[in-house]
Amino acid sequence: MTYRTRFAPSPTGYLHPGHAFSVLTAAAAARDAGGECLLRIEDIDATRCRPAYEAGLYQDLRWLGISWPEPVLRQSEHLADYEAALETLKARGLVYACYRTRKELAQAAQGAPQAGDPILSDDGEPAAREPAWRLSLEAAREQLGADWDRLRFSETGSGPDGETGWQTARPEMNGDVVLGRKDIGIAYHLAVVIDDARQGITHIHRGHDLFAATHTQVLLQHLLGLPTPVYCHHALLLDSDGRRLAKRKGSKALRDYRADGWTAADVRAMIAASAKA
Repeated sequence: MTYRTRFAPSPTGYLHPGHAFSVLTAAAAARDAGGECLLRIEDIDATRCRPAYEAGLYQDLRWLGISWPEPVLRQSEHLADYEAALETLKARGLVYACYRTRKELAQAAQGAPQAGDPILSDDGEPAAREPAWRLSLEAAREQLGADWDRLRFSETGSGPDGETGWQTARPEMNGDVVLGRKDIGIAYHLAVVIDDARQGITHIHRGHDLFAATHTQVLLQHLLGLPTPVYCHHALLLDSDGRRLAKRKGSKALRDYRADGWTAADVRAMIAASAKA
């Protein structure tokens, strides 16, 4: 089996050194194994993704010396596949309609609302709003039966708490996650497992911040009959205040380092030094 991993950024901002660390880690692992590292553009969130950010990430990756097989998979070109998977889960009773907003869910948290309990209008009918579609852990547990306790994945990285080897998947840590969003249609968890299977991904290299997401994604792989890759969660690059680098926090972008006269070798050296710290 060919070793195949991927780097899958969302073009919702410009790449920063944390992204560079992740793609360099994945590319090095693929090279050492005689495999390949694919590039995937996770652009299903049309409300936040921008063509300028997508063009910028191609430029940044080439500047770093990263290459990838063509064509690049863009999630926005495969929306029908994700919708079909969601419809399959609906037909099997594995998802339910949730009419509550995030704010309403937070306010009702102390009252432990029942799964799928909608907000009702004055006439007793569901309020006039589009529902989100949530994965029902109760239904999944019932359908999997004894296989629920055999959900697991191989972790070859360190995990956020030093985990290695076979891990028991605990999707309950994330609760009934949203698979169909009100605003953009399909949510990340569902799209990513479909694409990993579509592209034959055997190993996934990504940061500790996505370790919890793996537990839900392993469950979805089992429910949809998809293979479970080997996972390698690596440490995150931190800023001078010990916070992880993030686009939403305004972390300095690779293009800014380039504008300041840094070379790709300079950035690679900085990343290597930060990773060892």
